Amino acid sequence: MNNVFFEGQVMWSMVDANAHLRHSAYADFAAQARLNLLEKFGLKPSVFLKQNIGPILFREETLYLKEVRPNDMVRVTCELTKSRSDGSRWSIRHEIYRSDSTKAAIINVDGAWIDTIQRKLTALPEELNILFHQTPKSHDYTEDHPQPKA
Repeated sequence: MNNVFFEGQVMWSMVDANAHLRHSAYADFAAQARLNLLEKFGLKPSVFLKQNIGPILFREETLYLKEVRPNDMVRVTCELTKSRSDGSRWSIRHEIYRSDSTKAAIINVDGAWIDTIQRKLTALPEELNILFHQTPKSHDYTEDHPQPKA
């Protein structure tokens, strides 16, 4: 399986009253996988802190396909499905697999970058944008080209 950016065990604290993975734990796995994805391509949290840039989400959608139970091991993949050429907006698809290779969930997120001082959306600096666009892309990846401001 390609593009795995997180592997881990389902802990008891991640389980709900029905003895399966609670909804927010899926989002936690996806968030950790995104952080690992960015770090693998040189976009470490310390780099963002120096540049006063941080990722934000506009939308997070989870499609639950199969149950995940306590003590199961999960693998989370990440692929860029859409982005602007300047890296200012992007979408990532995560797929969560159980240890038996069954796809348990799909999580789609739409996000952007924020200037943490001005509290406004921003594009990535060119050197970071080059690194960002080296991340794995989905088979249906599309790229938008922002229109110049008038």
